[in-house]
Amino acid sequence: MPSSNDSGPSFDWAATALGALFTGGVYLDGWAHTHGLVDETFLTPWHAVLYSGYVALAALLVGRAAWTVRREGVPWHRAMPNGYGLCLVGVACWIVGGLFDAVWHTLFGFEVDTEALMSPAHALLALGFALMTSGPLRAALGRPPRRWWNELPMLFSLTFVVSILTFFTQIAHPIANLFGTRQAVMGVTVELGITGFLLTSVILTAPLLFLLRHGRLPHGGGTILVGFNAFVMGFIVYHGAYPRRVVAAIVAAACCLDVLRAALRPSPERRRAFRIFAVAVPTLPTAAYFLAAATSDGIVWSTHLWSGVIVFAAAAGWLVSSRVLPPPIRPSDRRSSWAARSAR
Repeated sequence: MPSSNDSGPSFDWAATALGALFTGGVYLDGWAHTHGLVDETFLTPWHAVLYSGYVALAALLVGRAAWTVRREGVPWHRAMPNGYGLCLVGVACWIVGGLFDAVWHTLFGFEVDTEALMSPAHALLALGFALMTSGPLRAALGRPPRRWWNELPMLFSLTFVVSILTFFTQIAHPIANLFGTRQAVMGVTVELGITGFLLTSVILTAPLLFLLRHGRLPHGGGTILVGFNAFVMGFIVYHGAYPRRVVAAIVAAACCLDVLRAALRPSPERRRAFRIFAVAVPTLPTAAYFLAAATSDGIVWSTHLWSGVIVFAAAAGWLVSSRVLPPPIRPSDRRSSWAARSAR
């Protein structure tokens, strides 16, 4: 039986749709900054889209809480559906963060390039975004699984959270910098490129394995999460026609992940299949990236480097899986651990 305070599919989908608008506004504003279309003013069309997404989602959340308070007479901290309580904290973060940002600009001026990613005020806004858009995810994890269609808000919600993480770590994102290619961003070192591949691998792998660990990863989850992330990162930087091939290759690799999952049927009970899938999650997109680079403008990294990055991405997937799904403790290990504690 669903909880009396369950959000319901309609509310989940409404929050997801407005979360998508909010995410689109973040990336549209990032695209404008990347292409030099923003000057030292707050009143821009890009901010209009961004803050419209915020206002629309905030109105849905606050409106639902106010309606519940009025109808049932409950206090505000109990007015939200299960899993959505922190969304109101996210709404408040944007109010405080917006004022903080205005004061920050007055005192220190407007951020330029990477400064915008490091600004304390923007970090608070990023936290607020994550709290607001992750409501469907928290709500879904607190109830039994539903039909595939009604599990998608959970997956999209997680995708939005991952996208804000990659947005604020775009200085190390392969698509944003085209590591190892002839069109790589000037001044980017090999060391940063290697670090960027591994960081991105972990950011994309951990959420997928988390849902898989709890049996809540909908079919098509790899395509949606990995593919969407590649698409929006390609949009934000847009280095001409070349990144489109890289993005298309990564999206194709994400589709292959879902095919592999269907074949392996990984689960906590099928640990070997779980480990194999975990290794494949970062390996296939990374290999697809270098394949697309090799068949277009060429790879400037040596074979030692690019092949090693693929191997270490695979290792990162395995390490993440060992934390998401730790190896079982054998009875002999339990006895040894008990004996060691008794000796102390």
